[in-house]
Amino acid sequence: MSATAFLQDFHHVATIGATAHNGVERQAATAEDGRTRDWFAAFVHDAGWQLQVDGIGNMFGLLEWTPGAPYILIGSHLDSQPLAGRFDGAYGVIAALHAAKAIDAEVAGSGTAPRYNLAVVNWFNEEGSRFAPSIMGSSVFAGLFEREQMLDVRDLAGTSVREALGSIGYLGADTGPEVAGYAEIHIEQGRILEREGIPIGLVDSSWYTQKLDIEVLGEQSHTGATAMADRHDALVAAAKIILMVHDVTKDFAEEALVSSVGQLTLEPNSPIVVARRVHLVADLRSGDPEIVRAARAKLLQDIDALAKEHDIKVNVKDFDIRPIRRFPEAGLELSEKVAANRGLTSRRIQTMAGHDSVAMNTMVPSVMLFIPSVDGVSHCEREFSTDGDMLTGVDMLTGVARELVAGALA
Repeated sequence: MSATAFLQDFHHVATIGATAHNGVERQAATAEDGRTRDWFAAFVHDAGWQLQVDGIGNMFGLLEWTPGAPYILIGSHLDSQPLAGRFDGAYGVIAALHAAKAIDAEVAGSGTAPRYNLAVVNWFNEEGSRFAPSIMGSSVFAGLFEREQMLDVRDLAGTSVREALGSIGYLGADTGPEVAGYAEIHIEQGRILEREGIPIGLVDSSWYTQKLDIEVLGEQSHTGATAMADRHDALVAAAKIILMVHDVTKDFAEEALVSSVGQLTLEPNSPIVVARRVHLVADLRSGDPEIVRAARAKLLQDIDALAKEHDIKVNVKDFDIRPIRRFPEAGLELSEKVAANRGLTSRRIQTMAGHDSVAMNTMVPSVMLFIPSVDGVSHCEREFSTDGDMLTGVDMLTGVARELVAGALA
């Protein structure tokens, strides 16, 4: 691996969709996402690999050494949240491209083809900010989501996934490779590794995740002419629900549960009209599914009481429920060995966030690696990981991928 080439590519890709404070904005299937996809396609072409794009917009750079053999997939995603950091997702894709290039050179020099072929992937819409749900492309690939249903999903402006991918030229027709294993490297998005001074995290499981689709229905009226006692203000009720979602974490041990409301839409959204409808999405996550279920039950009870108190209607629907996924022990032991052989300290760690590896782990043996995040911040422009930590991670991913193509988890 050329450290200089990797850093040049990483910092170049960070200029695509760059924001004012060193972040990026490349939401799925926007023009900016399209430009990063063009960059990925050019890298694959220049390396002499085959490019495939499947029917949900996933991109694959295929290195075929052993005709007919399945592929080990490595990669992540290039799309971002609004006003996001430049490391989340993109680091994993660029690291995978350079890891694959290094292994390709090794194979060419050895004259011996490994057991499996190798492919680098850029998954579509991991973030889920423009099109819900998140982790869309890899979940379709793994058979967890139905492709046609996902293509029909629309953003807040009414544009469908199908239309958006078509508009940037990445609604493909390929099926993608036959896969035998998967590996992904990512920033931690927490501060455990930084706090403990450990360069590599080995993800052993994901947290249980549950989202609630909440619709608050009041009555539209004049903000000036309607008496306070006569109002059925959906926004006031929604504000109280947001605080309920935040405060429910206090019913459990510290850090046992995290919660948020990250998206809210308001109708009619006029400065002189009492809101008639508010739609919001609540997110509950824990390492213990029973804690999430208990928090959900508490929220439903409190929301029902609130609706009666305010004389409004609140509809709550469950969606995007993701069980705990445990990564294979063999992959963890393999990663520990690779780290030790490089003189790197590593530790096992849970992922509280969702990742494409969690979806792929339902399909094939998968490995998920973390590098430290400075201050543990992510999904904002201040997100940061050092060049040194990134290079250590690329070397680690290269070592893991080298073992995987040789059949280490077969």
